[in-house]
Amino acid sequence: MEHELWFTALLNRLFAHGVTALLVMISSLPGLAFVRPADPIHPIPNYFAGEVLVFLVIVIGAIILRARLSVENPGKLQMAVETFLQFNHNLVDEVIGHDGRPYVALIGTLGLFILLCNLEGLIPTLMTPTSVVYVPLGCATVVFLHCNYHGFRVKGFFGYLRHLSGPMVWIAPLFFFIEVFSDFLRMLSLTARLWANMLAGVTLPDVFGSLVPIGVPSVFMLLHLVESFLQAYVFMILPALYVSLATSEEH
Repeated sequence: MEHELWFTALLNRLFAHGVTALLVMISSLPGLAFVRPADPIHPIPNYFAGEVLVFLVIVIGAIILRARLSVENPGKLQMAVETFLQFNHNLVDEVIGHDGRPYVALIGTLGLFILLCNLEGLIPTLMTPTSVVYVPLGCATVVFLHCNYHGFRVKGFFGYLRHLSGPMVWIAPLFFFIEVFSDFLRMLSLTARLWANMLAGVTLPDVFGSLVPIGVPSVFMLLHLVESFLQAYVFMILPALYVSLATSEEH
């Protein structure tokens, strides 16, 4: 059993009974037996608790920001959020076009959530949730569903199927299979890229820090910081590209 962090212990103390009951109910469904918690007293793992903490930080930050919004005298938090929002607008304008503004909310939220999850491990007594494969996989699944949903929404059901089937009828089944397979590969690629980089960012400082405890950990913490921003950016620009591919008009 992994070492339980303080925030995980707090959540388990408060919600273990309800979470265990829910997971046991879900595990009774066909093919979902693996959901049943191995330890009913501690059903919430560290990585999920880390996600919950990031979610709470975002929600509390949004509440504070809303209460302090000002046109004449914006605070530092408001200016930081406005800068981040403008960055998102520029990104979707460049990748998707001016019709991409409706996608800013999801792309920006994903980027912020992943960035905070990446950075969380730099805080003592906490961990990096994205170093556990389930977290990147969950985010990549959201991207997969989001892109295909908007493909169907923009093009219509048959229009999107025609889009996936390519321009020539006689190879449409092969083209359709390749497109669907590519969609799943994109999801797996997003997962593997984020997970592998953040896992390395968590593991390498421990390995090299045990060999050279002075100076080396600080270098790897700096690399972890840079990698956190880079991977969050990648997880914003690639979904924007996938949305553009799913919703673009053929010429």
